[in-house]
Order: sequence, then C-alpha cells, then structure tokens
Amino acid sequence: MLPETLVRDHTIYACVMGSRAFGLATDGSDTDRRGVFVAPTPLFWRFEKPPTHVEGPAEEQFGWELERFCELALRANPNILECLHSPLVEYVDDTGRELLALRGAFLSRRAHETFTRYALGQRKKLGADVRTHGAPRWKHAMHLLRLLMSSRDLLRTGALTLDVGEQREPLLAVKRGEVPWPEVESWMNRLAAEADEAARHSPLPEEPDRARVEDFLVRVRRASAFQPDAYDEVVQGVVHGRGVR
Repeated sequence: MLPETLVRDHTIYACVMGSRAFGLATDGSDTDRRGVFVAPTPLFWRFEKPPTHVEGPAEEQFGWELERFCELALRANPNILECLHSPLVEYVDDTGRELLALRGAFLSRRAHETFTRYALGQRKKLGADVRTHGAPRWKHAMHLLRLLMSSRDLLRTGALTLDVGEQREPLLAVKRGEVPWPEVESWMNRLAAEADEAARHSPLPEEPDRARVEDFLVRVRRASAFQPDAYDEVVQGVVHGRGVR
C-alpha cells in the first residue's frame, strides 16, 4: 500500500494550518494542509510497518498516522496541538470526531515547557539574523509573537485558540518590518513573562489524560482489525508489488 493511498483512503481528519488558520493570511499566503490517517491494523502484523507520517501527495500537505499523532500531542508538541484546534477543518469522519472530542485530554501544563522551548529556539535564530544581517526575518518574528500569545492564553484559560483576532494588524505590521526590532524584542519578553506567570496559576492539569487517549487508540485499532476486507486489502497491496513504505 503506497503512502499516498493511506492519505487518500484512510484519512480521518484534515485541516488547514499556517497563516490561514491563524487569521494572518494575505494575498500571497500558502495553504498548508495537515491531516491524520489510520493505517489498517493488519499492516502492523507484517515485518515492514506502515509509515508514521506522509508528506504529500499534494503540495504543502503533511499527515501523521494516528498513533504517532497522539504520541506527539501527549507530549504537548506545539504544531500537533495547534493542528487539533484549527478553525479550518476540511474533512472529518466519525473517528476524526472522536479524536477532536479528545482535545482536552491532550492539554496539560507540559505545554508551558514545550511552547517555551520552541520559542527559545526561534528567538536564538532571530537574534543570529539581527547580529549577521542587522534585522530578523520579520515573518518569523511575527509567527513567534503569535506563538507566545497562544501559549500565554492557553495557560491562562485552558483553551487553545489559533485565530489572532484583533492582534492581526499589529502582527502584520511586524511582518512588514514596520516595528523596530527593539520594540518587537520587548514585546516578546513581555509575552514570555506573562506566560510564565500564567503557568503558575493555570487551570490545566499537570499531565495529559494518557489513559483516555490510549483507550481511544485501542478501540480504533480493534475496529480496523475486524473490518471484513482489512487483511485482503493489505495482501493485495503486497501481491501487486506496492508494499508498505
């Protein structure tokens, strides 16, 4: 079974991410598509396992196998958590709706560490650009500010919101290079401090609900294993030389 077949035939959830999901799209913005697919359970019975992720088949498209997606979400990976909360859902089936209903189970105070670690990495890159070129990559600076806002608000409220709302114009001004770097840097420092303060009083639990997520994953695997044509589909893929990549 080719990777693109997994995406085409077994996707349970697909959404748009990037600037369009954040409310920061302009005329030249790409459309970044992300999704989750469920590899048929019989694929795991063979020596060669199904892929944990697939890039494509369309441009700017990327998908994760359900188990890998859940693992990353439980670790509070910022990109994965944001994918779960995209306001631009393009496709969702019954299993996908169950996944979306579990969004709260993935959220925990771990997000403070993971979002902060990611933000620090981006800050270092921006600082290196300023030292080398005299200015940062303004688009990256804008997205870092957005991430810091999102992290702070998640820790404050327990809810992850992607659309920047009324902050759209101030952030786009940063992208256009209209805000001096010292002001942008000061804004970043303030947001980081506010996130630290919010973490101390956050309504989020200390840890995600791993048992609840695991129960969902086991039910999905079991249901897939007992589908009438599940094994035949895998056998036919191998017989015709398609294999599992």
